Amino acid sequence: MDYASSILGLLPTGRRSIGVTQLLNKLETYLPPAQVDRVRDAYEFGAQAHHGQKRLSGEPYIAHPVAVADILADLHLDAQTIVAAILHDVIEDTATAKEEIAERFGAEVAELVDGVSKLDQIQFRSRAEAQAESFRKMLLAMVRDIRVVMVKLADRTHNMRTLGAMPPAKRRTIARETLEIYAPIANRLGIHSVKSELEDLGFKSLYPGRYRIIERALKKARGNQKQFVGKIADNLRGGLQKAGIKGRVEGREKHLYSVYQKMRRKRAPLNSIVDVFGFRIVVDSVDTCYRALGLVHGLYRPMPGRFKDYIAIPRINGYQSLHTTLFGPNGMPIEVQIRTEEMHSVAEAGIAAHWQYKSGEDQGRAYRDRASEWLQQLMEMQHGGNSEEFMESVKVDLFPDKVYVFTPRGEIRRLPRNATAVDFAYSVHTDIGNHCVAAKIDRRLVPLRTPLRNGQTVEIITAKGATPNPAWVNFVVTAKARAAIRHYLKGLKHSEAVELGKRLLNQALSDLALALKKIPEERIQAAASELNLKSAEELFERIGLGERLAPLVARRLMPADAQAPAEPVPQSGPLAIAGTEGMVVTYARCCFPIPNDPIMAYLSSGRGVVIHREVCGNLHNYRKQPDKWLSVAWQPNLDRLFNVEIRIDVTNRMGALAAIASNIASTDTNIEHVAVDERDGDASTLIFDLQVRNRKQLATVIKNLRKMPEVMRVTRVLA
Repeated sequence: MDYASSILGLLPTGRRSIGVTQLLNKLETYLPPAQVDRVRDAYEFGAQAHHGQKRLSGEPYIAHPVAVADILADLHLDAQTIVAAILHDVIEDTATAKEEIAERFGAEVAELVDGVSKLDQIQFRSRAEAQAESFRKMLLAMVRDIRVVMVKLADRTHNMRTLGAMPPAKRRTIARETLEIYAPIANRLGIHSVKSELEDLGFKSLYPGRYRIIERALKKARGNQKQFVGKIADNLRGGLQKAGIKGRVEGREKHLYSVYQKMRRKRAPLNSIVDVFGFRIVVDSVDTCYRALGLVHGLYRPMPGRFKDYIAIPRINGYQSLHTTLFGPNGMPIEVQIRTEEMHSVAEAGIAAHWQYKSGEDQGRAYRDRASEWLQQLMEMQHGGNSEEFMESVKVDLFPDKVYVFTPRGEIRRLPRNATAVDFAYSVHTDIGNHCVAAKIDRRLVPLRTPLRNGQTVEIITAKGATPNPAWVNFVVTAKARAAIRHYLKGLKHSEAVELGKRLLNQALSDLALALKKIPEERIQAAASELNLKSAEELFERIGLGERLAPLVARRLMPADAQAPAEPVPQSGPLAIAGTEGMVVTYARCCFPIPNDPIMAYLSSGRGVVIHREVCGNLHNYRKQPDKWLSVAWQPNLDRLFNVEIRIDVTNRMGALAAIASNIASTDTNIEHVAVDERDGDASTLIFDLQVRNRKQLATVIKNLRKMPEVMRVTRVLA
């Protein structure tokens, strides 16, 4: 007896239903005999490789990959995917090499198996990072071949079915991961049957008490409403038959997790949710869908505002149906979905419909292309940043609550709710997002942070020299936009830090009678290596970000036979601040330094140079680290605006705030923010955040304000 037969015989009687015989019988209904034989061969190979291994439940390990393959067979996946499912753990859990799989079953199967394998060989700083990196690998493998995630989802589905063998803490961790990551991926790919099962199984393991309560309530409601539901179904069937419409009517089984989510979202009690009846009408064509809609609206009165046409505008995952809610008998709400047979198959199988409908190439290709578009966006997201950032970005993208807007050419763009004009720009193309300067919604100019609403037409205005604004990160909602902006800013901050680091190092070298341009490149590279840095550029960046002190690095760069000057060399002068250094030079918001203020700078690790006024009250906090202080001075004739705060005590009278704002505006000064702090019944304190060019402009503002009769005192804010 061979290994495969002996192990099949060892399967407990209750487990034989997911044995290889059932799998092969299922495959014979849609695969040619030669391909079924390949699957049988893979089973024998896998059974031998896993011989002697058992799951925590005590059953032979081969039962798991066979069950995974069985789930994929229900979705009519191709033979290569079924073979990969049976072999998906042999590289990780046995001595089998990828090359051995490639030699026996082909390179395509070997790549699929490798794509599903976990990253146990890599050492990570934390479990969260390990999980995120494994997740990143899975998603990027999907980009090469989307069948990788099909196997992964089936693998997770069977693991969730058999989760009872795990310790409670482990069950909760796996269940939460399933609800946060795997079920949303199944939903994003339109595989409703897998998504629903993963959600219910995850819900049951994470919140067993809540699951039992809702399950009991639904069973009770189902028993009480059986006759009622049958009567409505008969009415719908009779109406279709009378109108000469061929189709079938199905009652929709309630999905426990969706009931729970609806209760949380609407903050509604359970009895108000379970009283919604669900029916599905499946017909032969799109035209018939709309005819059936008119018919049901004739049988039962529709609820206003509860109709959705997902046929004309499909969901992001390719789902199509007409949704309507009706007033049933006694005012009871009835939910009805109307779709074609093809739409029904896609609603259940999603991207897997591509393999089911080889004859209907257009149908399959549409869903495959939609998934591929999303996967390409994942590729763009993963540039820059660590694995955990990438995982958080994808999580944002996996929970779409969409709005539908139009390009000026009439193309539909699907975006998450609260998406802005900037999100729209990046959804069209990363370059358009990076260069956008303004937006028009329905031909009217609007701020870039304006949230979009359904049905709007959005036009983006770009400029050749424009760059992303760091503030955009605070209001964009799409993962693609956030990742693109962060990627650009990281590159920008790097170049700015390198440039500042060179300036700081050059200044420190001048104190030693040296100059950076006279130091050999080999010596700089050697100093970087001594500090465990990869390159001279990284050394300059660390100095610019305040993570390495320029004077200490300067001493490392001194020639071996040179000595530090006994007498201090006259300094080349303070570091000149031009106001254009970008993100590596920041201006402290405790004292708001502006040009012509006497200033000092502090090297803050990771932030670079932070500028303070010399009279700032916070400076004493940094006195213990004199080596991190830096002498700085303003460059003359700076052409940019700086923020400053002033405090104005005024007598309370109607129109005082408007009069003061008008006075400030008359000096060509921009008001960024106003706060009112009422002190007592007769007087109030107003705090204005202004943008000025220098002390002279600020002095003009304060002088004008002091002349106003309602102004009691004007002072500049200082920590």
